[in-house]
Amino acid sequence: MPIRDARPSDADHLVRFINMAADDLPLHFWKKSAAPGVDPIAYGRERAARDAGSFSYRNAWLAEVEGQVAACLLGYPAADAPEPIDPGTPAIFVPLLELEALAPGSWYLNVLATYPQFRGRGLGTALLAKAEAVTRGAGRSSISLIAEDTHQDALRLYRAKGYTEIARRPVVKDDWPVEAREWILFLKAL
Repeated sequence: MPIRDARPSDADHLVRFINMAADDLPLHFWKKSAAPGVDPIAYGRERAARDAGSFSYRNAWLAEVEGQVAACLLGYPAADAPEPIDPGTPAIFVPLLELEALAPGSWYLNVLATYPQFRGRGLGTALLAKAEAVTRGAGRSSISLIAEDTHQDALRLYRAKGYTEIARRPVVKDDWPVEAREWILFLKAL
């Protein structure tokens, strides 16, 4: 199946995949971050279409099935030496930052998501293989990712592909309606 670099014109897909992978946490953040009167999805789309930043299209690859975008991989190199967590960081993000800090120097796989109608076709496996190639190309020797404890299919896939659980942190929900109870950090050495 074709896997291609994402383009700015893919921002609508990227917004959906980014939001899908984290059970609407990005949308929750965009609602609080967008200026009054600005559509939060439009705010997310703008972030995905920019040339820089973690959620930029430049950090994403899309798998296609019969010419249709079907799945997404988004990731980037983690810091070699994590910065201390800013005291002003919203509590909802602190557990994620704590876990990210436990995998310095890895290539951080932030988003792996497939549209429901394309699941069960090996797209996740193909994108994980792409992540390994990108990681090696970036001169990194490990991949890290964080998953929610409720994403059972994804957890099975990661474990089957050699990812090892490293640590867990409780999900801080605030006013984010989610069923997940824990974030789980996985690491795979290449």
